[in-house]
Amino acid sequence: MRAVSEAVIARTVAWLEKAVIGLNLCPFAKPVHLRGQIRYVVSEATGAKELLRDLKRELAALQATPAEQTDTTLLIHPRALRDFFAYNDFLSDADAALEELELDGTLQIASFHPDYCFADAATDDPANYSNRSPYPMLHLLREESVTRAVDSFPDTSKIYERNVKVLRELPPPQLRALFDDAD
Repeated sequence: MRAVSEAVIARTVAWLEKAVIGLNLCPFAKPVHLRGQIRYVVSEATGAKELLRDLKRELAALQATPAEQTDTTLLIHPRALRDFFAYNDFLSDADAALEELELDGTLQIASFHPDYCFADAATDDPANYSNRSPYPMLHLLREESVTRAVDSFPDTSKIYERNVKVLRELPPPQLRALFDDAD
């Protein structure tokens, strides 16, 4: 299983470098990546119950670790919640876990999935790629780090608009290659 986990992490890092950082979809990703402050965890969960257990463990671990060591965690779950609608339904359980652990307001969870689709978008809209990833994953973030990053950026509301423009201008084969073939 270790070799599988290493391959999943390698593909995730390639996606992060080529798509997220390479297209500057998240201007806050590069510094934590370069400082090695991203923890990559591959869950062996095959269902929501197991994934919720892993999520709670990783939320507690992130909270207990100094930000200088680990500022953010990507909990990658390649075998659980592969169906986007099941994944999307799980996000309410993820938010409930934050509240249960009394971490709401301290940590937050961002969502990424290979079939991500915004509620008001067509499934083939390139804008969906702003939240697409090679595997289903939950991005655990420190509220304090998010606030600091947002405060240092001139106008965060422009990030999404810029991302949509960049993604819609990419030729479809190039777009798919960045996200689907991040090897």
